[in-house]
Amino acid sequence: MTATALVRSPRATLDTLHRDPRDQWPEHARKLYDFLLALYGEDDPLPTLAASWIAHQRSANTQKSYARGFKVFEEFARDHGSHPLQVKFLLADTFRLYLEKAPTWVRVKGGRRGEMVRTGKPYSDASRANALSAASSFFSYLDKASDAGVKNPFDAVQRPVLDPDYSPTPGYTEEEWTTLVVTARDHHRVAAYRKRAYALLLILYTCCLRIDSLLNARVEDLGYDKGHRVLHLEKMKGGGRKKKPIPPVAWDALQDYLDGRTTGWLFCTASGGQLDEPAVWRLLQSLAKRAGLPLRGPHGTKGDAITHALAKPDARPDKVQRWADHKDSRTTQRYNRRKELLDDSPGYGLAADVAGALAHGEEQ
Repeated sequence: MTATALVRSPRATLDTLHRDPRDQWPEHARKLYDFLLALYGEDDPLPTLAASWIAHQRSANTQKSYARGFKVFEEFARDHGSHPLQVKFLLADTFRLYLEKAPTWVRVKGGRRGEMVRTGKPYSDASRANALSAASSFFSYLDKASDAGVKNPFDAVQRPVLDPDYSPTPGYTEEEWTTLVVTARDHHRVAAYRKRAYALLLILYTCCLRIDSLLNARVEDLGYDKGHRVLHLEKMKGGGRKKKPIPPVAWDALQDYLDGRTTGWLFCTASGGQLDEPAVWRLLQSLAKRAGLPLRGPHGTKGDAITHALAKPDARPDKVQRWADHKDSRTTQRYNRRKELLDDSPGYGLAADVAGALAHGEEQ
């Protein structure tokens, strides 16, 4: 059976429509389509089916994550001489084993812009789970889109067991966060970059935001409601809209950075383009080095904000949950458990006893 025979031909369906539905695809669906089109051509159904599947996902964050995971799967299938639409269980399960040992793509130092080489560390448990979940989701979508049904070859493939109480990202204390914010406010000799870094960190932290959500915000999304300065945002997980109150210190920093600007991306490049995540990663790495803190990217910021908020004497977990946009209270409490696993380690008591015994021995 050919790949085209697995599902109804997208081209035949599109030819019956007055307008092309692909014009409505979101960014990550369009990018995946262009990537696959260059590999498989217009006559192959894969580019349209894969992009339609990405567009079917509710949130931009899921679209981005699944598109990235699918590219890993597609490359593996192609390298093994199989069309992705024709992968069966044996190859799907081999993909699981491949992910455990395969080196990841990293940028070539001193190379051309965008030049990459597979010399990085093997995929993390979370990255392997994402790639397997993306591939499985794609075949589940094909089953819905197909007239005859498509068996999902990933149904019986085991996925990594992820510990929800573990995070590889180092957390900062409140004092360390203050140090980082002060460094952001003072570190750069160019005032515009200094103001942007300061405002970005304060908004990200005090509004408990994901970095992708903030970078997709526009100046036009700022508003006022019942005595509060607010930011209207698209939810990155689950879809929908949310309204975030901006504390005065963050609002003042933001207005100082905007300097009267009323349109465009809320946080932008010098030329007015959308600031991207790699730029924020580089910024926070630079700030952490200057502040003498562990290096990390922007994704730990929301976790720090939740952990610090829960530690307040008058903290209300239900309020923190709503502020963090968590549907399940267990997700919010997970940040408490991660901290408690470190703070309450019995190893500290044992170490104190050992230190005391050693000190007593030295005195004799």
